[in-house]
Amino acid sequence: MIETIQWSGEGVVMIDQTRLPAEEIYVTCRSYTEVADAIRTMIVRGAPAIGVAAAMGVALGVLFADPADLDFQVEQICAELASTRPTAVNLFWAIERMKRLYGSVRHLPWEQIRDRLITEAKLIREEDIEINRAIGRHGAPLVPDGKTILTHCNAGALATAGYGTALGVVRAAVGAGKHIDVFADETRPFLQGARLTVWELQRDGIPATLITDNMAGYFLHSGRIGCVIVGADRIAANGDVANKIGTYGVAVLAKENGVPFYVAAPVSTLDLTLADGDGIPIEERGAAEVTHVHGVRIAPVGTEVRNPAFDVTPNRYVSAIITERGVARAPYTESLRELAAMETVKK
Repeated sequence: MIETIQWSGEGVVMIDQTRLPAEEIYVTCRSYTEVADAIRTMIVRGAPAIGVAAAMGVALGVLFADPADLDFQVEQICAELASTRPTAVNLFWAIERMKRLYGSVRHLPWEQIRDRLITEAKLIREEDIEINRAIGRHGAPLVPDGKTILTHCNAGALATAGYGTALGVVRAAVGAGKHIDVFADETRPFLQGARLTVWELQRDGIPATLITDNMAGYFLHSGRIGCVIVGADRIAANGDVANKIGTYGVAVLAKENGVPFYVAAPVSTLDLTLADGDGIPIEERGAAEVTHVHGVRIAPVGTEVRNPAFDVTPNRYVSAIITERGVARAPYTESLRELAAMETVKK
């Protein structure tokens, strides 16, 4: 299994996803500010993975904090990590979980506080891998045998602590003996589908075909695609889904062509405080991601650029939302609330 992120005696070790697929290089973040920078620059990316990174960043910050002024420093550490990327709710979920734990142990000696936070961050990582495997178990029965799955962006092991959400469903379906292959959208402008999804699937020996984003409609109309499976960065109470830019268009095309559109995500991606997707903050990234490809300029100097990193797919285009606790279907305001209320992962 790909080791996306892990705790070590040297710091937080993560695979540098900006260097893939050309180079498989691991970097070590030795301070919480380095973890924050890794999240901002997408060395680590994917909603579950940045949640794990943030939890480890909090623990790392406390490890090197001044015990005499810990309350203030914990707030500072959490604020810095929370400022990195606004859309993925897992980031804030993980930070809040670490803050709650700190609040319950702040009266203890610093060494015990440190150890409890490190243990919790490691636990969040381990839980994420098991959650992804559970998502795969629940999603595999939805995958039609002998067909092609279309996916967008990267919701695999690289976007999580391991195994993956959307690609976790793919892996579980293959493990169940289904004969499937995957079409991966390239996912402009950051090319996560081309650089990361295809790389992952090749490592697993799962047949993968790369297509440009504007080919999705052609293949959805062809009858070859059995379903679409994507991940998510935030899901509102009504089932509106924020995911990598371009997902909305794929969902519309899938519905037009009668192809099921599935979202695979952990319950921690649910944001039931938002009634619908209109309240989801959308990150706007730098112009260079659009005007350049791997440092090579492809647009004239002075070009005006818009670069929203995510879009929101209305719930009417979502056939089902696959979580570690089961599969939610419309009406999502009821089914998602029921899943969120469960205390344990359904086996």
